[in-house]
Amino acid sequence: MSGARDASVDIIQRELTAFARRARAAAARVHPELSLVSYTLLSHIADQQGCRATDLAAHYLLDKSTVSRQIGALEKLGLVERRPHADDHRVQVLHTTEKGSAMLAAAQASRLAAYQERLKDWSSDDLARFADLLLRYNAAGTTVTAPPAP
Repeated sequence: MSGARDASVDIIQRELTAFARRARAAAARVHPELSLVSYTLLSHIADQQGCRATDLAAHYLLDKSTVSRQIGALEKLGLVERRPHADDHRVQVLHTTEKGSAMLAAAQASRLAAYQERLKDWSSDDLARFADLLLRYNAAGTTVTAPPAP
């Protein structure tokens, strides 16, 4: 890589790290006992309108015990519940509770307001370009591999 390219990649890495820190802080504002991982899992459950814990582990490349602990915390907070699968009652499907759905809706509204405020001075062309670049960046990362074993 050239020096200018290296400098740009360094800036991108630093700014994405700052973005991730804000995301963690946002999860904590939603509920003080909610980690970013828990918030992410809760959002995924809501988006999927229910899913199995094993599906979460596979999707996010997490250990099943990690997912189990996070789901336990979400259940304790009253944000998710387990329901039997419609076709196989031995299978438990996770769903957001009314409380969990309401909390996610409030968080989404708050996030949207924050993004609108942060981007209010951007031109439509800048917003469109930024959106396109984010789509391109995220599309390039769709093949996620697990880190090598220590």
